Amino acid sequence: MKILYGLQTTGNGHIIRSTPVIAGLKARGHDVLTLLSGPSLDGRWDPGQFAPIEVRRGLTFVHEAGRIRYLKTGGQLQLLRFASEVEQFRPFDFDLVVTDYEPVSARIARIRGIPSIGLGHLYAFQHKVPVAGGNLLTRMVMTKFAPTDVALGMHWHHFGQPLLPPAVSGDLPQPETPVQDLILVYMPFEDIDAVCDLLREFGDYRFHMYTRVDAEQRRANIRLRPVGRADFLADLARCNGVMSNAGFTLLSEALHLGKKILAKPLLGQVEQTSNAAALEQLGLGATMYELDAARIRSWLSAPALAPMRYPDVQAAIVDWIDRGMTPGPEQFAAGLWAQANLDD
Repeated sequence: MKILYGLQTTGNGHIIRSTPVIAGLKARGHDVLTLLSGPSLDGRWDPGQFAPIEVRRGLTFVHEAGRIRYLKTGGQLQLLRFASEVEQFRPFDFDLVVTDYEPVSARIARIRGIPSIGLGHLYAFQHKVPVAGGNLLTRMVMTKFAPTDVALGMHWHHFGQPLLPPAVSGDLPQPETPVQDLILVYMPFEDIDAVCDLLREFGDYRFHMYTRVDAEQRRANIRLRPVGRADFLADLARCNGVMSNAGFTLLSEALHLGKKILAKPLLGQVEQTSNAAALEQLGLGATMYELDAARIRSWLSAPALAPMRYPDVQAAIVDWIDRGMTPGPEQFAAGLWAQANLDD
């Protein structure tokens, strides 16, 4: 098949999830053109692994100090340019569009009548799953941002819906015996200095904080480390717990490896506030909505969970597409959950 694969570059989760799917489809002999939209790829990602590629601006959100800024977001949206990116896209002769919540490719499929599949956590919100925060408008935007014919949403539980387990990356290492005083911190939407000021209060612990620095820095019991996948995964495998914003991919990796979680959602971002609600509802992690020393202190003494050990969802998706999307989404999802480590 000739496949247009839309990949949004906002955050790392879309890239981590889709990279092996794109590679797997190519390995099966499919002709895949990758459409990237959002922020430019930084040095951690090799554009060559997605080649051939097309790059578009797409639609993005503005965030500051742990909160979505809707006025600034509205001010930088270029809707006429977005419409032009959809209308003028060439070529036309795709058999299938696959999109990881990428809006340009989704609308190319819609206006040209090309069958489309949506992959990713955000498609779970088309079903009955925990939803918190936002309002009717923001929730509608989330569900209509990248519409598709078939939506393969992912979540930490099926909630009685045709959802897939999380697509954790195949490059995750085996968990090691936890280093009890080591905590991995990844809070890219927060003010670095504010987080460091808070973590200094916990001198019995070492915090490896991955953030926007060019080289490693030390601040008391905190190491500020450049965001690099290899070092990050090494710390994830041996840490005692993960403090992060409430993005889906890292939390899924932590659950897969059995790491305890303290999540602070990006306020105003319905996905993250809903992820926090789901963590609490499922008993899979703790949350805080402000930088809260008391909440951190309580969480640091909490035990870890057993590893979830999710199945290889990405390989299963490649097989499913290669088979012509059979069986249907409900049976496909049920078969994957049968392999997952759930109490029910």
